[in-house]
Amino acid sequence: MRPYYDVVIMGGGPGGSSLAALLMRQGGLSVAVFEKEDFPREHIGESFAHPLIPVLEETGALEKVLASDCWVKKYGGIFQWRAEDPHVAFFDHSNTVRDGAYRWAIHVNRSEFDKILLDHARDLGADVFEGTAVSDCTLLPDGQGQEITLKDGRTVRAGFFVDASGRRNSIVTKKRREWLSGYRNIAIWQHYLGGKSTQTLEGDWNIFRDGDMSPIGCFAFRDGWCWYIPVRKIINGERVTTHSIGIVTDPGILKQPGTDFTDPEVFLRTVKEVPRLKDLIQDVTPVDNKMLTATNYSMINDKFSDYEGRWILLGDASYFVDPLFSSGVAFATNQARAAAALIRETRREGLSEDEVRGMWRDYDTEWHGMASSFALSIDQWYYAIGKDNPESVYWNSRGTEGPAGPSHEATFQALLNTAFTPDLLQVLTQGEGLAALDVNGPFMTAYAEANDLRLDAETKVALKENVTVLQGPALDIPGFKAAIPPNPDLMPEEEQKAIADYWADPVRNGDLVESPLDRTLAAHRFGFTDDPEGPQIRGLDERDGAAGLWERLRGGPVLWHELVQELDEGQQRLLKRLLHAGMLDLGSHA
Repeated sequence: MRPYYDVVIMGGGPGGSSLAALLMRQGGLSVAVFEKEDFPREHIGESFAHPLIPVLEETGALEKVLASDCWVKKYGGIFQWRAEDPHVAFFDHSNTVRDGAYRWAIHVNRSEFDKILLDHARDLGADVFEGTAVSDCTLLPDGQGQEITLKDGRTVRAGFFVDASGRRNSIVTKKRREWLSGYRNIAIWQHYLGGKSTQTLEGDWNIFRDGDMSPIGCFAFRDGWCWYIPVRKIINGERVTTHSIGIVTDPGILKQPGTDFTDPEVFLRTVKEVPRLKDLIQDVTPVDNKMLTATNYSMINDKFSDYEGRWILLGDASYFVDPLFSSGVAFATNQARAAAALIRETRREGLSEDEVRGMWRDYDTEWHGMASSFALSIDQWYYAIGKDNPESVYWNSRGTEGPAGPSHEATFQALLNTAFTPDLLQVLTQGEGLAALDVNGPFMTAYAEANDLRLDAETKVALKENVTVLQGPALDIPGFKAAIPPNPDLMPEEEQKAIADYWADPVRNGDLVESPLDRTLAAHRFGFTDDPEGPQIRGLDERDGAAGLWERLRGGPVLWHELVQELDEGQQRLLKRLLHAGMLDLGSHA
């Protein structure tokens, strides 16, 4: 172990190992990974969302994963939530139907998958220390890095410290995490032999049966919901396909008579009565006689990165959301991709301290927005289901209150796509358009009422006097590779074709598609002069039309209805964000 590393990463799971691999491929850095456990080790989370694949391709680990026998290809999901036919969709369903290119992810045996990724980081030159726990970290006196203390008392210094240690309270923030959702869940699961494939379910709705395309299966029942995931494991020296069957429920339900799902007999009896799922598992036998458990509370840290503190959080160490749509590992690895780009730009010559701080703050702000939007949307999904199950303790506790929101189907499609768009809420309210910004529309009416304003055709708008705007470079965080925007017309046809070709073979066709994080973009950042640590709204010139909006607002008050008519879709989103942040003086009249 060296006395100093450019980057020290705490945690060798998919997020930490992917970041280490990306940094080593960038070159010029010394990197250490400290993992408290010895791999291989069991871990929850065996089914992934498709935005994971481009990150694995960029780290170079995808080829090794595909060469193993620990995975099953995954094309989307079947969600039996109501009495009628299930919700079904391919990943990025509308684009898949349009261009015929299946976006895909994988179901995996996590112990093998995680070891492949960690060993890959080691193969690329990262120093990997397994069975080595980190106990503390302290900012160096000169502010140029962190001193990391290991559990055995040894210390090591680092230019930057990355906490990718999972769902514990962060040792860098020194704070307890806040609740991201009011729902409290526990997951109980085990692996079983003898199950049938989800894609064999009968019904005209089953888009996965032709072609034998494996989806995840999720099935609601009175006390929660079940997952059903094919997992390739080695049992008695032989590689076989098992199925991970899990129940997600409220911990309080386990205390009620007949619903202690940690009892293997109660668990199996229960899942064999769940609609649709029961058709797949009548002949299953458990691999082990003891149930596995994990709490799945949605929580979030108040800060994801700190340039002055020289630290970054990624994966579950930053936030954790309900596992319903298999988003966790895809989120963690894409955060790793963003963190690698952030460290790259921090080291690049020619940037001012303020420009670097702006990009670090973008990492925090944009990923916070992703976490909050995703959690809100899952709550919306739960709320919609809860209204259909008034007799259930589990569902009724999730249906007593909730946001008035988009349709059930719109929420489902956005969440299965893991919401990898600049603005999940924009996807869920697609079609709102200019109506959202009309002074008589529901959005502006609600805004006026909340702020005690009178809005009409003569209303003018201007930036508040204490709002400042800084121009500079930015990273397109979160920056998901090989993703088509919600409105495909915004992307040239040749780029869309390249993405379709990419998904046919990401290993071979990786160079066909550029990652949004490969380069910086011009941006305008709106903030308060009297509150430097307060809200900051970043608009990218290329996507959000931030330069044009700034030019329109900087000249003084303009008529609201004339302004909104001039704006394109990106500028409309940016204008709404400025409104929410309280940066606009709205309500003056001609």
